[in-house]
Amino acid sequence: MNPFETIKVADAEKLIAASAPVILDCRDLKDYRAGHIDNAMHLHEQLKESLLMKGNKEHPVLIYCYYGHASEHLATQFCDFGFTHVYSLAGGYADWKECHSQTPST
Repeated sequence: MNPFETIKVADAEKLIAASAPVILDCRDLKDYRAGHIDNAMHLHEQLKESLLMKGNKEHPVLIYCYYGHASEHLATQFCDFGFTHVYSLAGGYADWKECHSQTPST
């Protein structure tokens, strides 16, 4: 069993609204700049090291990548460093973008 929780877009939206988690985008910088979840930070090596060593381990952390696989590895790493509320976005940014680009039907 994973030490973190994998959540879908709808649950991530609820988490963001209720808990204002630290949101980490672990995709390439080019893709981060092209679009990302509001308030997400690009997870470069220096930020990761700083958060792992000095971050509030009780504050929720939501990590996402392209499709939800690389974020699982990072979520495990955050748990290994003692973070207690770690979430990986199932389907990654691809699912997030798909859910947020749909136009309402008329």
